Amino acid sequence: MMNIKKTLTEVQEWFSGTFNTRKRKGVFAAAAVAAILGISGIYLTISSQFYSYDDELGLTGETEQVIIENEESKFSNTISEGTIQKGQSLYGILTGEGLTPAQVHEITTQLKGSFSIRNFRPGKSYLIEKDPSGNFLCFTYQQSPSNILHVQKNPETQVFNIWQETFEYRNRVSALTGTISSNLAAELQQHNRYGLITQLQKLFAFQINFKRDIQPGTAYNILFEEKWLEGEFIGTGNILAAEIFIDNTPTTAYRYTDSGGNTGYYDEKGKSVISSFFVNPCNYSRISSRFGYRVHPILRRRHFHGGVDFAAPRGTPVYAVADGKIVFRGRKGAAGNMVTISHTNGYHTKYLHLSRFSANARYGSRVKQGQVIGYVGSTGRSTGPHLDFRVVHHGKLKNPLVALKSACKTKALPKTEMENFLARISNFRMQLENGNILVAGLAKHPAGNASALN
Repeated sequence: MMNIKKTLTEVQEWFSGTFNTRKRKGVFAAAAVAAILGISGIYLTISSQFYSYDDELGLTGETEQVIIENEESKFSNTISEGTIQKGQSLYGILTGEGLTPAQVHEITTQLKGSFSIRNFRPGKSYLIEKDPSGNFLCFTYQQSPSNILHVQKNPETQVFNIWQETFEYRNRVSALTGTISSNLAAELQQHNRYGLITQLQKLFAFQINFKRDIQPGTAYNILFEEKWLEGEFIGTGNILAAEIFIDNTPTTAYRYTDSGGNTGYYDEKGKSVISSFFVNPCNYSRISSRFGYRVHPILRRRHFHGGVDFAAPRGTPVYAVADGKIVFRGRKGAAGNMVTISHTNGYHTKYLHLSRFSANARYGSRVKQGQVIGYVGSTGRSTGPHLDFRVVHHGKLKNPLVALKSACKTKALPKTEMENFLARISNFRMQLENGNILVAGLAKHPAGNASALN
């Protein structure tokens, strides 16, 4: 201890200039040795502490045996899975898990715009997470293969946060080509691509009657997008090209985006295949009664018939012939169950004798062209299942078969677009003939990295 004090005194003298040169040299050497020894001591101390330190699992070296637990901690959160039952609501599920009506109201208010009640269907599963005390933490529900909804409660602030987990799917080009053995719907169902039928019916509604025109032996080619997520098919996308041969004559529709960014479907001559109206409000077998005067089949006397009767099996879907708003939906005397839709330019369409209404086409709602609004029936004064379809223009009844054709606004591509359009058709046909394109239903995983063209 005295030697340390003596060394410190000599160091102070050295810095103050009172220490002679000889002593300086000796003290400098002694200080250097002391410094080295001090640093070494610190290193040894740190090293000793480092190598003897226990980690979070009580281990002191990488060669030690790690114990693998095979039990659930009593302090862990619990996760339970449930299945939506018929008639069950989100409100019922959450209140059943301990949330108050006020809390559920807070949640449903936040859910507006991000959650579709149509996706809340019986048979689908959900997860509930709770803390060790049994308090609600999170509700998880998979709305679609690519979207998961989370309702999460912050245990500290008691505030509910709504967020969605979205998985990006990949668009790939696929093809179906062949000959129909019974009908087109069954053909698509056989290849697990029934989702294409609605698009096809809308594209060809003006040109093809799917019940009457398509017969066994009808050839078809369809090029379309598919949605894949982690090697799993989750649904069909846009049709890129469709060719259906009626009596060996092709009826075609090709998807094309012009130089202005507008996308539409056109035939091989560049004429639009989708008009503002289309004639067929349902797939019928025959026209059983036309517009004008007739002898009523029940009253047996001559009278005026203000619509066209399309004979079809009970339950056949009835489509809106154009975009519009439902202004009547209900029972209307001899007309039975009826829907009236208001369209642009003073047009109204009426759909009579329906067996029932579509749940997605309510009074006051806006509907899209081709959307199902009801189903063929025989309600009211009727001798059998059929659709009495009517067109009113500025308050006057019109012959539907004439009025809708005259109302059609069929546009054509300008000449400046035709060169690119024809090149696109050529590209589509090459893809249909390309063996590398996935033939839907014949392979689990799509081949190659083909991408959508539009």
